[in-house]
Amino acid sequence: MKSSLIACLAALALLTACSSDDKSASAGGAGGSNAAGGVGGLGGVGGRGVAGNAIPGSQEDLAQNAGDRIFFDSDQSRLNDKARAIVERQVAWLRQNPQVSVWVAGNCDERGTEEYNLALGQRRANADQAYLVANGIAKSRIETISYGKSRPINASSSPEGWAENRNAITSVK
Repeated sequence: MKSSLIACLAALALLTACSSDDKSASAGGAGGSNAAGGVGGLGGVGGRGVAGNAIPGSQEDLAQNAGDRIFFDSDQSRLNDKARAIVERQVAWLRQNPQVSVWVAGNCDERGTEEYNLALGQRRANADQAYLVANGIAKSRIETISYGKSRPINASSSPEGWAENRNAITSVK
């Protein structure tokens, strides 16, 4: 009985220590989201903290408030509607953070030759960059690179894994 009471009090103490009086963490933002549009339409990547806690202009801020990756159909480098929506949020984010420059890395799934995937990854990164530039972001703020199939997000050889690996990821320099 005594050990149960101590365990309950310890759990309560931990919960109290984890709570916050900082209302800015929840003001004006949604919680977790994903790169495809996620909760509240923010488009950030889940698991990177609560919206509003990121340092402005940081990678975490980009991921939470704009989204840091877009996805492509198989063998394609054309931005689909979901990708354009995320890149439009990136445009707005980059306008709010004019001191920030970014890398755009194009990636592919494991199928195809290394040469083919490097070229396709570069076309994906270039398509992302072209959309940013067409919407007013200076080309000098954006560098591109292709990793082809060498940096998979999902290591499974499945349609789901391949879909996750066909992306362009925007990173703060």
